[in-house]
Amino acid sequence: MTDVSRVIAFSGIHNFRDYGGYGVAGGGRLKRGVLWRSGQHHGASEADLDRLARLDIATVFDLRSAVERASHPCRRPAGFAARVLTIEEAPASASARQMSAAPHVAAAQAPGGRDAEGMKRLLAHSYATIPFRPALVAAMRRYLALLATDARPSLIHCMAGKDRTGFAVAMLHRAVGVHRDDVMADYLLTNSAGDVEARIVAGGEVVMARSGPVAPEALRVLMGVEPEYLETAFAGIAERHGSEEAYLRDVLGADEPLRERLRQSLLA
Repeated sequence: MTDVSRVIAFSGIHNFRDYGGYGVAGGGRLKRGVLWRSGQHHGASEADLDRLARLDIATVFDLRSAVERASHPCRRPAGFAARVLTIEEAPASASARQMSAAPHVAAAQAPGGRDAEGMKRLLAHSYATIPFRPALVAAMRRYLALLATDARPSLIHCMAGKDRTGFAVAMLHRAVGVHRDDVMADYLLTNSAGDVEARIVAGGEVVMARSGPVAPEALRVLMGVEPEYLETAFAGIAERHGSEEAYLRDVLGADEPLRERLRQSLLA
């Protein structure tokens, strides 16, 4: 069941929700009302922008590629003054572009099975590489380092707010000590947060503009998340680094001193 207290129902911004409030190992809880996640804001209405302005967001972490930002620029409220941190520009090679693309778009463009099960397999496969995408890793290092020193409200988003954003939020949660069960619960809220049908329609327009027609049942898979996706990312981390702690330290720069600063900054 959706935790409706976490979700803000915008009309043109989808999957917008608070990822704070979870308990952490050792005691304490993440603050509420300062950690926000969502999909892109290209379709925001004027009412959406007014409501967004009232959240007093100081920093936006935009995990979309340069191509995504150019094709779907985010709308901003009047007087918008937040700093917007974007992902590093990807090189022009086809393989590099693929590594920076939204996983659900890449799955729709991939050759092979285009039915629902085929899309699910492709999405799960993409999560094996998400923790090791160079541009995303660089963005996540900056995300964790900044949150450790700035407790003001922030927003992290990508195109659909579910894959790249979902993994980044999962790593922030694990860095401060949120239990794996709560990490997964937050990740899976994508499937029920806000107006799900409107989100699928909006996402489908973007996907099909890039990949051509997609069957409705396959599109529903592309716009959702499954536990096996995030578990695939965790398994890849364990295989390459032995533990989440080692990955946080060696890849994301989140050693124990930084993790302690994150807890000091973000716990209520």
